[in-house]
Formats: sequence, C-alpha cells, structure tokens
Amino acid sequence: MAQYYFSRDVKVYAHVPLATAGTLNMFYELPVLDGFSFSQATNASEITLNQAQDVDGNSIRGRQMFNDSYAPAEFSFSTYMAPYTHNEAGSSDTIGTTGSACSTDNAHCEVSEALWAMFFSQTVDGGRTAATGNTGLTIDMNESNKATIGVFDLYFVFGGAKVAATSTSDTTPGANYAVGDQMIYRIKNCSMNEASIDFDLDGLATVAWSGMGKIITEESGLNFFSGTQALTDGTTLTTASQTALITEGVGNTTGFIRNRLSDLTINPTDTSLKGDGNDYVATLTGGNITFSNNLTYLTPETLGVVNQPLGHVTGTRTVGGNFTCYLDNSTAGSAELFEDLIESTTDIQNSVSLSFDIGAGGAVATGAPSCLITMATCHLEVPTHSIDDVISLETNFHALPSTVSGTDEVSTFEFYGKDVNA
Repeated sequence: MAQYYFSRDVKVYAHVPLATAGTLNMFYELPVLDGFSFSQATNASEITLNQAQDVDGNSIRGRQMFNDSYAPAEFSFSTYMAPYTHNEAGSSDTIGTTGSACSTDNAHCEVSEALWAMFFSQTVDGGRTAATGNTGLTIDMNESNKATIGVFDLYFVFGGAKVAATSTSDTTPGANYAVGDQMIYRIKNCSMNEASIDFDLDGLATVAWSGMGKIITEESGLNFFSGTQALTDGTTLTTASQTALITEGVGNTTGFIRNRLSDLTINPTDTSLKGDGNDYVATLTGGNITFSNNLTYLTPETLGVVNQPLGHVTGTRTVGGNFTCYLDNSTAGSAELFEDLIESTTDIQNSVSLSFDIGAGGAVATGAPSCLITMATCHLEVPTHSIDDVISLETNFHALPSTVSGTDEVSTFEFYGKDVNA
C-alpha cells in the first residue's frame, strides 16, 4: 500500500557547525510553521533550427534541449520567536548529551538561535552569546564581514512527527529515522539569505527565513547520535562529527512573544531632528525588520556536463524595514516627526536611533519573553500618509553601520526568555 505524507507530520532539523567552520557537529530541531517550501530547478539551453524552405517546400523547424546546470536549491519557512531560560536545577540537560543548547543555569536561549548565528557568522558559537542575569542571549554580528557565512545542512523529515527522536546512543545508522516510515530530504551546504520579522499586532512574533543550498538529496536514514552514517554524496558521518540533537525549548508553550506588547523608541541623534534631544513618540500599529545577506551562488559553465553550484559569496549586508503609527499632533508625536523630516531640506543624511522592544520585556529581563533590537544609526525616509478610517504614517528606515566597514547596523540584538521548565 502506498505511503502518503502530510505537512503536519514534518520535522525539520539543522545540522550546524558549533565552534569550527565546516564541521557539522550539532543538530537543532526547528519548530517550523505551516507554509514551508523547498525546491531546485535545472538550467537548460534550447537550440532551435529555423531555415528557409528547400525546392520541395520543406523547412527544418526542430529544436534540442540540453541540461546546463542545477540552480541553487531554495528553501523558505517561518518560525516563532520563542526565547526561554535554561534551568539546570530543574533539568539534567547539558550540551552534547540530552538535548539542551547550554549548560549554564538561567542562561537565555532561543529556539532558532542557530539560524541567527548562521546568518551572521560561520559558527554557532561565533554568532551568539548566552549569559545569565539581566543580560540576554546576544546575537553577534561582529563576524559578519566575511565573503562566506555559515554553511549547514537542512533535513526535512516527512512523517517525522510520528517518531520520537530519542537521546539514547544507537550504533545503527538511520536508527532514529528510517526510510519506509519516513521520507528524508537533505539540502546540502545551506546558507541563510534573508530573515524578516513582521509586527502583526494581533499575532505572535514570527521570523520568515529564506536561503539557498547546493543540492537536494533523498537520504535512507538520519541518525543524530553515535555510529556512522553514509550520505548520498559519499560523506560518512561518524561519532567524532556528531554530538547531540538540541530540542530544549521546542515544546515550551510559555515562550512565545506577543507583538501587541511591543514598543518603539525613536531617539534623534542628529540635532537637525528634534533639536531639544527628546525622543519622538510613535506607538506602533505595524512594522517590519528585514535582514538580508544578498547572497550569490557560483556555478561553473563547463560544456558537456551538468554543473552543480559550488557555493555562495556574500553581497552587501542590508538591514531595514518600516513601521506604521497613527498620525497625531501631540508633542514629539508622529506629526512632528513628519514635519522635521520633510523640512530637513539641507541634510544629506539624517541619523536616528530606533529601538524595537518586541514583547516589551526589555533589558531589565522582567520574565516576559521578548527581543530587544536597537539600531543606533538609522536613515529615515520621509513618512507617507496612509488614508484610511484613521489616518496613519508609514516610515521606511535603513540601519547603517557607524563606519562604512563596520558591523554595528544593529547595536543590540538580545533575547530574554522564561524558564523552560516553568
């Protein structure tokens, strides 16, 4: 009897380098939302013949097709922003054993932290720092000025939700997931191209991820722990190259961030804007923050073979987005922000610090799941009026580094969570 697969039975895993670039030694389970996709296309050449008729009135009108190369595999999915704190006293989880991302009591973590680390760095440890107390999980951009960013493998396990991924060692390759019950697809050498945070005030904070990889293969099994495992491309995963599956926080139902609790601080660092130095007041009705690496994949063009993508190179890193608020004429309100921007006719640049406290937990770590993103040097475009039942303003912003070669477009990027065992 045929085996059918359903999207709600799918599990997604990222196999990432923890501390050494190119060494995939840590699995993270990703709690992906409905609407994910992955695909790969073929680049082909079409050769056509078109000539005048011969003396008998015949004309060749044929064509041929040739496969030139595989286009980079493309994938996209969304995850909730769900920070939590690791409770060592209430859990035996330690890194590399039973599924925790850390071994420090009360350290702040986030279920998609590996993706953020890969986005800005070549290793997970190079892209995030978990600390205790009032300091949250810090997403680090210091290593993002590289020609290449983090490279990892993605696994989509169709039917994976029907099988519990245990943390016990097993020397049989594919013992955790085996073909027959599951269909396992691997996207090799993935890189994150874009991450987009949307402020849907009536929903939970989510991130839309998209990226590219080298090639999609079907695997006969997937083993997260000890033993050896032969992959389709001839790679063999061994005990030395595997450690643990990180699942902590995936099942936590108290760590979701509520967008309606978010707030925005607009601090003019340019004296031509709000010369008295006070903050503008703009209560959000919506918005977006988008991070992009603008990746390009390189593929050779050798004749007579079907070429495969070699890998990626980074383009200009861009951070920007928009926010919307009602038009009001209160002191330092949105109307005054519009007025100051439209009247700055001699300024070739303006500089404003934007601080989005998504979930409004803030640096005081009040226990509310939250994410604090501060962009210290933002260029604001002139807001546009949106004519609706209530008049509102939409303002586009571009986060810039303090220097051309800097990596501080985002000066603060921290997650604050609740106890995963609470």
